[in-house]
Amino acid sequence: MRITYFINQYPHVSHTFIRREILELEKQGFEIQRVALRGWDSNIVDETDIAERAKTHYVLQSGLHMLVPVFFKLFLQKPVKMISAIKRAAKMTRMSERSFAYHFVYLLEACRLVEFCSDHNTEHVHAHFGTNSTEVVTLANALSNIDYSFTVHGPEEFDKPLSLHLNEKIKHSKFVAAISSFGRSQLYRWAELADWKKIKIVHCGLDDAFLQGQPTAKASSGTKQLLCIGRLCEQKGQLLLLESVKAALDCGTDIKLVLAGDGDMRPDVESFISQHRLADKVKITGWISSDEVKQHIIESDAMVLPSFAEGLPVAIMEAMALGRPVITTYIAGIPELLTNKENSLLFPAGDINATKDAIIAFTQMSDGEVEAMVAKAYSSVVHQHNIVTEASKLASFIRGEV
Repeated sequence: MRITYFINQYPHVSHTFIRREILELEKQGFEIQRVALRGWDSNIVDETDIAERAKTHYVLQSGLHMLVPVFFKLFLQKPVKMISAIKRAAKMTRMSERSFAYHFVYLLEACRLVEFCSDHNTEHVHAHFGTNSTEVVTLANALSNIDYSFTVHGPEEFDKPLSLHLNEKIKHSKFVAAISSFGRSQLYRWAELADWKKIKIVHCGLDDAFLQGQPTAKASSGTKQLLCIGRLCEQKGQLLLLESVKAALDCGTDIKLVLAGDGDMRPDVESFISQHRLADKVKITGWISSDEVKQHIIESDAMVLPSFAEGLPVAIMEAMALGRPVITTYIAGIPELLTNKENSLLFPAGDINATKDAIIAFTQMSDGEVEAMVAKAYSSVVHQHNIVTEASKLASFIRGEV
């Protein structure tokens, strides 16, 4: 079956889960065309991502102005469908944070996507994230009647369901994949009852690079290194984490913290580190490749993620697969994979003292307790997040077998 994957930016260092999904679906017999809005000039170093970039078609690489002739060409070929697509774009403008001009640009992008799909003889389009990428796909559907589906990750889609017109995107889709039961429940809130049957659960998956057999915990050492992976932004809670790390240090806990990522909040993070003289205890890596992220997990004693809002972070799964305990908040889909004091340490979001206590509790665990936690974590992630199993589910939905 010939399908097209449509992503806002691809490849991307934080989108390795999409890459795994595409590659596994190809192993299962799909002929997949990659189409993205951006990413042709991204700074990537991962060899697999470089290979993926060479396979990807880019809608905006020749400039937005080059999409205008495509629009008029399709208007002449399919005037009725184009008018329908324009009406759908206008409907998406209501309650949106963006004006019709932006949504008309999405329509122009959809016109180019239709051309790519025609060249590939695409039978189905799948998008990731229920934001602008899925709007482009649903407008392409209005122009071509090609079936589409999309994966919703959260939390952005759940923060703005009305302005994103989630219900409209679900209505016109063949099916929608949620990455957790929590995600499915949030989609139920905004979908029509008749569309509930379209909403499926397809977890993000790990491949053999991570699922290579029962891992072991890092050998016990004096200073415990904690790793926090993610964009430096409010929802990830790094500023609260810094407060908690400082409090733990003040209690005499021997720890250091690595923040793997970058983002708009970096100046605030750096200011806190400087103000509290934590430069010898906290390191910021900036954006790093997926291989470097993996190496940082291996070099650390545990992963800590104090998020205020999430879907179900892939970084948590990767740490579990590599034998590193996870210390995180019990929000969104996280408790579906993690259980406090069994395969992880969980704490309430937004609580500095609880975060500090969880960090200290980890440093006080015996080697045997850590090994037991690691073993249970690996069993959980293998059972729920194997890419072969999850891609097979997605494949069956795309083929219409379920």
